[in-house]
Amino acid sequence: MADGSPHFRPWTPPRRTAPLKLLPFMWQAWRDPLGIWSDRHFREPQLYGNGPLGAVMVVSHPEGVRHVLTENAANYEKGALQRRVLGPLLADGLLLTEGDVWRRARRILAPLFTPARTVRTSARMAEVCARRVEGWRLEQGARVLNMDSEMSGLTFDILSATLFSDELDGDAAGFEAALNRYLGVGARISPLDVIGAPAWIPRLGRLAAGDTARFFESRVASLVKARRARIDTGESAPDDLLTALLSARDETDGAALSDREVAANILTFILAGHETTARTLGWTLHLISRSPEVAARLKIEADGLDVAAPDWADHLPWTRAVIEEAMRLFPPAPSLARRALGPDVIGGQPIEAGTAVIVSPWVLHRHETLWDDPAAFRPHRFLPENRKAIDRYAYIPFSAGPRVCIGAAFAMQEAMIALATVLRSAEVEAVTTMEPYPVHQITLRSRDPMRLRLQLRSRTPSPA
Repeated sequence: MADGSPHFRPWTPPRRTAPLKLLPFMWQAWRDPLGIWSDRHFREPQLYGNGPLGAVMVVSHPEGVRHVLTENAANYEKGALQRRVLGPLLADGLLLTEGDVWRRARRILAPLFTPARTVRTSARMAEVCARRVEGWRLEQGARVLNMDSEMSGLTFDILSATLFSDELDGDAAGFEAALNRYLGVGARISPLDVIGAPAWIPRLGRLAAGDTARFFESRVASLVKARRARIDTGESAPDDLLTALLSARDETDGAALSDREVAANILTFILAGHETTARTLGWTLHLISRSPEVAARLKIEADGLDVAAPDWADHLPWTRAVIEEAMRLFPPAPSLARRALGPDVIGGQPIEAGTAVIVSPWVLHRHETLWDDPAAFRPHRFLPENRKAIDRYAYIPFSAGPRVCIGAAFAMQEAMIALATVLRSAEVEAVTTMEPYPVHQITLRSRDPMRLRLQLRSRTPSPA
């Protein structure tokens, strides 16, 4: 085909033909929120309803998304549902805070993710990726690997190496096990949360996952305490994110983040940053395993990877395009929930204060009015010559507006280096015709482990 793509169409759960009633909706929201979407959501620009759970509006057109996330963002706070689910761990982190507290934290954290600072991590990322690939020992024969676990381990190691100077080294397995348990049990949307039941009523999932929350909190607290002691005693501390978090001051009033805020933001980067990039890489490798023509293009780019070159990313246009297309089809964060603080009008529809406003990248990125052949894997649409045709608010894998992901550039750099490093050495092949079953567990995961066969390429390039 003209764009070199075989137009593979990954499997997704069937869409509903009619809306769910209250009890089935609550059950589906607990099992997997992807199952609540109907055909109409992928055809209509927006849908508004007022039922037993209050007023809800689903916005799926760029003008409405721009209005909610950017133009009138001050009127829309993070939904109470998200705070109920993630609040026990991340309440004081950048992801969930609001108003002046959020603005202060954002001002303090923004200098830590400048392009210049991100670029400085590229060589370290490449080293960690090369070590992971070498550990597969493909020269001894092909291996079938659990790519969910491998990519989780890889992105955790990158996070530890680049942001925490390897002080989390060796904890990848423990964090992955705790994270899987937390997302699979503790972070499920309880029906009690859907109906807004009082917080004092126990949520069984969160009770069952209490040990994972304690694991995260204790591990991160000890990390913060040890680094704080080094700084306070004048001992030389690594120039990394943790030191920067503990040393940063608000330019307006000179205030620092509290240790609790530091810990919450570390957990945010671990649970949100590491998890979303791992899932992106897993889905990307799955798509590549079903698309030999695309894989061939990526291997050519990977063979020339040299992160020492200042413009290395410019030489990987297909690599970036494939990752972006993977995030279109399988957005790491499938849904963004907001609550209107005051009355407003979206796309001609008046809404009242308290209305739940949902912007779902899962729906938006597959919307039939916004994308040509939306169900197909077509990386060509994200190549530089075509990228400008995509509306900024039709594609929001990192959200948009004031609350756009602060680590978006870091995550994209990480994913590009990781993917190119894998494809420099390995052929990636499917081991079954059965497609992964995507489920919404805060992030977009495969219901069952995603296994792929990796074998040594017939011609392994020399390191750049």
